[in-house]
Amino acid sequence: MLISNEDKNLSAPLAERLRPTDLTEIVGQEHLLGKDKPLRKMIEKGELHSMIFWGPPGSGKTTLARIIAHYTKALFVQFSAVTSGVADIRRVIKEAETNRQFYNKATVLFVDEIHRFNKAQQDAFLPHVESGKIILIGATTENPSFEVIGPLLSRCRVYILHQLSPDNIKTILKRAMNHPEGLKEFNPIVSEKILDYIVNISQGDARVALTTLDLAVQATEPDKNNSRKITELTIEHIASRKILLYDKGGEEHYNLISALHKCLRDSDPDASLYWLARMLEAGEDHLYIARRLVRFAVEDIGDANNLALVVANAAKEAVDFIGRPEGDLALAQAVVFLAMAPKSNSIYKAYEMAKKDALESQTEPVPLHLRNPVTTLMKQFNYGKGYKYAHDFPDAKIDQEHFPPSLKGRKYYKPYPKKKS
Repeated sequence: MLISNEDKNLSAPLAERLRPTDLTEIVGQEHLLGKDKPLRKMIEKGELHSMIFWGPPGSGKTTLARIIAHYTKALFVQFSAVTSGVADIRRVIKEAETNRQFYNKATVLFVDEIHRFNKAQQDAFLPHVESGKIILIGATTENPSFEVIGPLLSRCRVYILHQLSPDNIKTILKRAMNHPEGLKEFNPIVSEKILDYIVNISQGDARVALTTLDLAVQATEPDKNNSRKITELTIEHIASRKILLYDKGGEEHYNLISALHKCLRDSDPDASLYWLARMLEAGEDHLYIARRLVRFAVEDIGDANNLALVVANAAKEAVDFIGRPEGDLALAQAVVFLAMAPKSNSIYKAYEMAKKDALESQTEPVPLHLRNPVTTLMKQFNYGKGYKYAHDFPDAKIDQEHFPPSLKGRKYYKPYPKKKS
């Protein structure tokens, strides 16, 4: 079915009513649509080529396809790989040929969830993309390298859309509250705390965020001033989740991370998991928590279990790679490991002592025997003279002074006592 870019259905969902129709209205994806970026230039010039948009739900794939058709004055045809088959493809191709022949208009064929088409269905596009009868824009949440057949992929340019940031989502929500075709007529009153909560549960999906806000406004009765004040209880009912009291920039932020750190130090995995959940479910940045776990691994476990740093860093990489909520379990696994690990602050204390000497003692030159004589002149000035090469001695152990004279014999590190097996 042909879809006009100008149609606006006032009974449509909020996300559809507020779908941007111009590049200037798009929030996010600056890496593709920022000033002087190649894709933006192509769109503004009205140039067309077949492409694949790869990105998470609600990141703007459909919107961008519509805008491309609008800028290039092409007809826009949309169908989903979930409900369409080869017969639909043939019908669209026939319509595209008619539109080009009689109306001199190109056709942008937008295929949502193109990864759901099988090989035979994807093959059906090939000759028509090759001949230019259609401009194919496929959208997928899956890696096109694995889900789109090679011949079709080679004829399309792949553009990666990023998950919308919390600031992006909040901008979209505030726009919806003040837009004539959005929620302006309802005079919604939404606190920053509730906005932050909607942002958190949307997980970068603009459609989810707008739907949640829309339902909350519709479910709220107007007051005597004809305003609708959105309450925490309303959002909790819609989201089926409790809004946790949390201020990511205030005292509660520091209180909770302090509680987690101390429970880990006291080897209490249960309480540690509780405080982790409190932060994550309230919307704390998962990478902030991961960084604190890495810090804990070196500060409070250190040489008592050298795997602690490996586990904490692996959790950081995992949650950064797969995001939330799946990545929450990686953090939980790390928290349990760190809580159960033996504790030692030997390295922390040793470094603090070394740092104090480095900052407060006289800045003495490196002893000559520790210097590397890389030139003849350096050798003449006794660089490296008297240095004993450790591997020339039993077990590569050697007794020679490594400190400057004023710190001779200094001891910082006291190893964690290893249990006898």
